[in-house]
Amino acid sequence: MNCNKLLPRRAVVRALAQAAALVGTTALFGTAQAADPASAHFNGKNIRIIVPNPAGGTSDILARVLAPKMGELLGANILVENKAGATGNLGSDFVAKAPGDGLTLLLTDIGSLAIAPSVFRSLPFDPVKDFAPVSLVAYSPHILAVSPGLPVKDVKELIALAKAKPDSLNFAISGTGGANHLAGIDFALRTGIAWTYVPYKGGAQAINDVVAGQADVLFNGMVATYPMVKGGKLKALAISSAKRFPAAPEIPTVAESAQLEGFETDSFQGVVAPAGTPAPIVATLHATLKKILATPEMQKRLQDLGAEHQPGSPAAFGNFTRKERERWAKVVKDSGAKFD
Repeated sequence: MNCNKLLPRRAVVRALAQAAALVGTTALFGTAQAADPASAHFNGKNIRIIVPNPAGGTSDILARVLAPKMGELLGANILVENKAGATGNLGSDFVAKAPGDGLTLLLTDIGSLAIAPSVFRSLPFDPVKDFAPVSLVAYSPHILAVSPGLPVKDVKELIALAKAKPDSLNFAISGTGGANHLAGIDFALRTGIAWTYVPYKGGAQAINDVVAGQADVLFNGMVATYPMVKGGKLKALAISSAKRFPAAPEIPTVAESAQLEGFETDSFQGVVAPAGTPAPIVATLHATLKKILATPEMQKRLQDLGAEHQPGSPAAFGNFTRKERERWAKVVKDSGAKFD
């Protein structure tokens, strides 16, 4: 008996189309996600990646590196939008209050996101409860860098100069209460120095003023800062990772340069969605980012930028955010600093 005679021609066409779609999905996401209905949710849609800082900073650079690949894999239009203000809190709050449909995402420095509850008395969102963790994207340590004209060649000379002239050095920060501000506070607290913090509207502006000699020193994420070091526009004194960083092995750590055991500050960029985003949608976004970040092309791109991928599940990412919140809360408490 020929069973094909019992199947209407229209049904045969529909079955073939479904099979083709399944093959396409398998090629794109791998066999494990071939039947994942969440992947179709993004097809042809607009996805907004909100960067809560001005253009040119670490989060902005990474968002624009990832956006084209995400659009290609998800079949979506990826729009990167800068919503700067209030040290990243404006853009973060925007995403916290967005619909949980996976179409509005936040790419930010997780340190800054976790620090916010400790430095701002009134915060319109909760960095743990109001977001669904999607994926850590990249890790880059801070670089302790100074203006080329500042008469110091290493960390010890910087400390000596700051002690000789208390509050005379201008320390550029990307915003009050941000991760690099806390890095400066932690460093000053441990070394017994005092300098004047000068807030800017973003890391790019802070870097530009140190390059121009309008400010003297800064801690800033390597992704945005290292190109200026390599170009001779900034003088790198130390790097804030626990050990020397593979992308810049010639730069000593802060810990070894100033005998500050355990000193470590950094920039962890990650993607979060609004709380309540369905788990299958989070899983698809996570798998997409994981696939992109695992490619040799992206690994090299991150290395060239002075960063490295930090793999892990959404759950592990959520735990990391909680630990970061506890870590920086202690720094803020120990410093006695007031921010608002």
